[in-house]
Amino acid sequence: MNKISILIADDHPVVRQGIISFLEVCDEFDITGEASDGAEAVKLTQELRPDVVLMDLVMPVLDGIEAIRQIKKLRPETRVIALTSFAEDSKVWSAIQAGAEGYLLKGVSPADLVEAIKSVHNGAAAVHPDIAKKLMLHISGRDRIGSSEPLTLREAEVLELISQGLSNEEIANKLFVSLHTVKTHVHNILHKLRMTHRVQAALYMANRNKDTGGNSSAIPPMERDEAGSAD
Repeated sequence: MNKISILIADDHPVVRQGIISFLEVCDEFDITGEASDGAEAVKLTQELRPDVVLMDLVMPVLDGIEAIRQIKKLRPETRVIALTSFAEDSKVWSAIQAGAEGYLLKGVSPADLVEAIKSVHNGAAAVHPDIAKKLMLHISGRDRIGSSEPLTLREAEVLELISQGLSNEEIANKLFVSLHTVKTHVHNILHKLRMTHRVQAALYMANRNKDTGGNSSAIPPMERDEAGSAD
């Protein structure tokens, strides 16, 4: 079994060691490196190519948000979880916009941290419940003033699969379409919903499912222009 390789970025050695002690008991993980600032995190991500980076947001030299942005640009396949003490709206939204697939507070339990790492590695979002509420309120507000351009039936289907944590390649295989087609759908979904990242779209879908009692067919507005089309 291939282990999930993890890089830990935090400017406090005691915090890094504490996280390592949590994760070392899990046979599925391999701690490949530690970084004490954002610049080092970017450098080690390029060198070590970890599957997941646990990223503090407030660090010297280069802050965590900019480090996330650079990592996602240089190595988009690496998943990033912001692991921080800060729950301010500005930091939460900035981290998600930068490309983080998860946002956890440092008080997270070891079991929840383990589960979050596995989730983001599998393509899903992992967000602390308190943070999720903030993001959903933000997204709901954007939705009320958002684009009136409806999603197509196929785009709504792709959005539902994104919310389930499927990668673009997995969506392509499930829908029997090309990877390029899926990427086009994802681009159009984010544009229509006025979002910049698939984590935002996944949370949007979770919020809508909650509002509609899980009736995904009711969300969001759709146009019937490709119900039977071949991609």
